[in-house]
Amino acid sequence: MTGASLYELIEAWQPRYLRADRKEKTQILDEFVALTGYHRKAAIRVLRKGRKPVAWDRRGRPRQYTNEVKAALIAVWEACDRICSKRLQPFLPEIVAALERQGELRLPPHTKRRLVKMSAATIDRLLRTHRPKGRQGRCTTKPGSLLKEKIPVRTFANWDDARPGFLEMDLVAHCGESAAGEYIHTLNAVDAATGWCEPEALPHRSQQAVKEALDRMRERMPFPLLRVDSDNDSAFINHNLVRYCDREGVTFTRSREYKKNDQAHVEQKNWSVVRRLIGYRRYKSLEALRLLETIYRDWRLYVNFFQPVRKLPSKERVGCRVRKRYNEAKTPYWRVLASVDVAEAEKGHLEEIYRTLNPVALRRRIEENLEKLWGLDE
Repeated sequence: MTGASLYELIEAWQPRYLRADRKEKTQILDEFVALTGYHRKAAIRVLRKGRKPVAWDRRGRPRQYTNEVKAALIAVWEACDRICSKRLQPFLPEIVAALERQGELRLPPHTKRRLVKMSAATIDRLLRTHRPKGRQGRCTTKPGSLLKEKIPVRTFANWDDARPGFLEMDLVAHCGESAAGEYIHTLNAVDAATGWCEPEALPHRSQQAVKEALDRMRERMPFPLLRVDSDNDSAFINHNLVRYCDREGVTFTRSREYKKNDQAHVEQKNWSVVRRLIGYRRYKSLEALRLLETIYRDWRLYVNFFQPVRKLPSKERVGCRVRKRYNEAKTPYWRVLASVDVAEAEKGHLEEIYRTLNPVALRRRIEENLEKLWGLDE
């Protein structure tokens, strides 16, 4: 039945339906539903209000986000390591341009236009996906009692003066279910001002390994190392690292014992940068160490150039609730470029690196090396 003939049928039946009693309305509805194929509730609405039958097969506005737009969103979301909508939404124009520049994405103009203007709520609605929950790792921190009085304490409230070069660092153990014996660690360092992240694989947990890893990080970072802040692990709280910081002109501070919020920047990255990628298995061989080093070479580029993060500039207590205000999500790369404390030559070098990077190719190499790592018999 066409829309015109259906409209004529409604015009003819509506007056009779409105005048009928309860029993007659039931008979009219039965006949109308059998004739038109309408759902009974829809038939009642139409006969009561007499609406013109436009797009009878679907109510509401036409769909703006078609399957083509959703497929493009999923491709971009996968390329961004399935980050949340609040981080993905402001990053969409940049990542779409980067993927198109590298030939990884080709979109019609109307699809691209809808994709880059998509809101965070729409992204959540289109990507209704269950994320796996992580599990708690084994704590391997061994407190260092020496030198504590000489190393000043820095709490979570003392980062207002942070600028590029103020690092929080922590060790992540790849020990599996047992902390006995020797195994590989990841030294994770995060810049408090920009979110720049430098993971480094260590063959074992020692003072010398930490110092050598710091040297390698300093060669890669786009800003000089000004301050390091650690927990009370003996791998950090020792004469070796204190002398190193004094010699290099680096300020050395530590957090309070059992106060993980004092190192909120690196604690969050321990999960999102290390655990979620590497997992909780035990690794101890030289082959595993080499694979981790290869993975981290690509992973640090992917995280710093293509993983936007939100920062919390302020929060206030309103009654019994705390209202947090986040700024717009940006990658560490763009935060470094926006900083007046970073040299222009370093910014230019970063821009050259950024133009050559393909996030999909980085992810592909990372996944290939992860498969090799997971296939090791440790």
